[in-house]
Amino acid sequence: MISAHVFIATSLDGYIARPDGDIGWLLQRDAPDEDHGYGDFIADKDVIVMGRGSYEKVLGFDSWPYDRPVLVLSKQLAGAPVPEALRGKVRFSDAAPTQAMAELASQGVHRVYVDGGQLVQSFIRAGLVEDMVLSTVPVLIGAGRPLFGALPRDLDLALVASRSFPSGLVQSTYRFVK
Repeated sequence: MISAHVFIATSLDGYIARPDGDIGWLLQRDAPDEDHGYGDFIADKDVIVMGRGSYEKVLGFDSWPYDRPVLVLSKQLAGAPVPEALRGKVRFSDAAPTQAMAELASQGVHRVYVDGGQLVQSFIRAGLVEDMVLSTVPVLIGAGRPLFGALPRDLDLALVASRSFPSGLVQSTYRFVK
């Protein structure tokens, strides 16, 4: 059985990035002495599925940060060649979330990390996300790209755990109630 999981940070007012995609507000508050649990989270994930925006943001990093396969869901990138340095590490697809999960399941994938605001929203709307680790950064940025978008109905979640860090970051893990 395949399952999708989210690990993401937002500003206190619910944004994952500024309107132009900038995440400097998040990076400048990174506390290297705090373990926010990403290593434990990613340890049992087989594949990372991300949207085009996240992929393009990661391309700007000094080095490719992932040690597992990445599937980028994007109508714009589907059919485009993968950069030479990322061949064998990244694939592009224009599949819808449900179709992508079915294809991954047929390849023996069990646990998927879903990253990227619009993609996370589409996976949530499709009922594919099992749980979510949400780190709230104590900053108000006033405008930006929201983590959550419109929903056809209320979605219930159960709080699994919550913890705070000396930096002020609060991290909560939620499970979607089916």
